[in-house]
Amino acid sequence: YLRFNCPTKSTNMMGHRVDYFIASKAVDCLLDSKWAKAKKGEEALFTTRESVVDYCNRLLKKQFFHRALKVMKMKPDKDTKKEKEKGKAESGKEEEKKSKKESSKDEKTKKEKEKKKDGEKEECKKDETPGTPKKKETKRKFKLEPHEDQVFLDGNEVYVWIYDPVHFKTFAMGLVLVIAVIAATLFPLWPAEMRVGVYYLSVGAGCFVASILLLAVARCILFLIIWLITGGRHHFWFLPNLTADVGFIDSFRPLYTHEYKGPKADLKKEEKSESKKQQKYDSEEKSDSEKKEEEDGKTEATRNSGTEGSGGERHSDTDSDRREDDRSQHSSGNGNDFEMITKEELEQQTDEGDCEEEEEEDTESRPSHEKS
Repeated sequence: YLRFNCPTKSTNMMGHRVDYFIASKAVDCLLDSKWAKAKKGEEALFTTRESVVDYCNRLLKKQFFHRALKVMKMKPDKDTKKEKEKGKAESGKEEEKKSKKESSKDEKTKKEKEKKKDGEKEECKKDETPGTPKKKETKRKFKLEPHEDQVFLDGNEVYVWIYDPVHFKTFAMGLVLVIAVIAATLFPLWPAEMRVGVYYLSVGAGCFVASILLLAVARCILFLIIWLITGGRHHFWFLPNLTADVGFIDSFRPLYTHEYKGPKADLKKEEKSESKKQQKYDSEEKSDSEKKEEEDGKTEATRNSGTEGSGGERHSDTDSDRREDDRSQHSSGNGNDFEMITKEELEQQTDEGDCEEEEEEDTESRPSHEKS
């Protein structure tokens, strides 16, 4: 159970391919097994982690696995020295180039810094957004070597499997293949009815495979005919998933697919994009109009409060203002502001205006005498 259920990894050790596991995961695997659950009238074999560690120590003494040591691979000293020398040489060259270019390219460096800052901000925003893939951490390479202290410890210790049995599934599959090969070689000794049945089955399987191949060719021909007749506007596929990497039943679903790739389709796409833009613009306008309405409501409230105290002053408007309003209304109603007028009509209008002014002056003087 532990050999086939505990998670393992494979690596090379002493020139051999081996499977290794971590001690803590093996302990967790046995604690989750059926031997850690007590049955009626029986006690559980594994109750604590210590009991699992004792059991694994027994397996280690019987050489089912052995303890190994991780040794990290280091770069040779020659390569490190060469890299350091190259780095120093490159840094010296870069400093010389920078000193020459700083005097002539101060403005360009400022612009580049600003662009870098904007790029860093955008990268930070992208990193903060959920769903963005994180950078892969570089894994250091290591190799395994045999450990001197062969003891099982609960932790991140590494143990290499020595016990490597054949799984029951692989054994059963191999046995079935051997029997099938022997039965095929003994085909002449089969009964006549079985041989006839196998013949018809083989013919039926061949016809089925041939029909699928013919369908695959026919669907391509049908697609080409429709595509040529319509000038590449209609894309019609019969059994589109027939040659796709799907299951047997899914290869016959759907029965057909049709796509129209003409000018109307492009117009529809453009209309959809324009409608989306208009909806966004309308929503922005609505928000702005609501803000303006709120501001107008506040200003009206302040005006009403101010006009309550100055109500008497409005009633005491002069007659000249009223006359100007009447004239403006009369001119706007007639719509003859820019018509040609003769001299006689002008004299008549001026005489009428003087008469009206005299009458109004009389009416204004009368109430003043009455009051006195």
